[in-house]
Amino acid sequence: MLGVMAQGAVVSLAVFSLTVLFSLPLALPIALGRMSKNRLLRTIINLYLLIMRGTPLILQLIFIYFAPKYLYQFLYTHLSSALPSVYLWQALKLLLSYNRFTAVILAFVLNYAAYFAEIYRGGIESIPKGQYEAAKVLGFTEWQTFSRLILPQVIKRILPATGNEVITLVKDTALAQTIGVAELFHAAQNAASREFSTVPIFIAGVFYFVMNWAVSVGFVWIEKKLSYYKG
Repeated sequence: MLGVMAQGAVVSLAVFSLTVLFSLPLALPIALGRMSKNRLLRTIINLYLLIMRGTPLILQLIFIYFAPKYLYQFLYTHLSSALPSVYLWQALKLLLSYNRFTAVILAFVLNYAAYFAEIYRGGIESIPKGQYEAAKVLGFTEWQTFSRLILPQVIKRILPATGNEVITLVKDTALAQTIGVAELFHAAQNAASREFSTVPIFIAGVFYFVMNWAVSVGFVWIEKKLSYYKG
């Protein structure tokens, strides 16, 4: 039982790690797009944020996994006679076909990037405008101002909120079972059904607790490393 649950925990850790790896960097351009003066770009970003934050992650998982298959069937049914190229449809089928684990990562990254983007935006907008003006007077370019002066302060300010989202992510990995990915909670449920016991569920809870404890310790360490900067 423990071996199977350990394998599920590895899958959960993979979902967690890949989501953090891709969603944190992706959130920054999304946040900047949200603050852009370009109205069209802002509208697109706002629509994306509304969908990602306004619908359940479990629904997004189902949509991202199943929608491409239905999209391919629809396009093939209605356009194959007009576009008879076999290679075109093979390439399109390959593009729209991915496994369950890839669908989970894609859904999690898109979802959490939206939340992280709003955290970033709040951090960026909390920086006094006078700092931008002072940097301009000192001859800094816009990129130098943002990367050397603004971003370090933003990172420090958003750490608590980011930590909360990352802890939520650890628990949300259980939703991967929705489309059949055998992560930790899925393994615990199967073990509980086989043994007619709730013990595997409690063991899974211990796994989640340990992972969240590690995340909390990591963020405390990062905050201490940045404590030299009081901005």
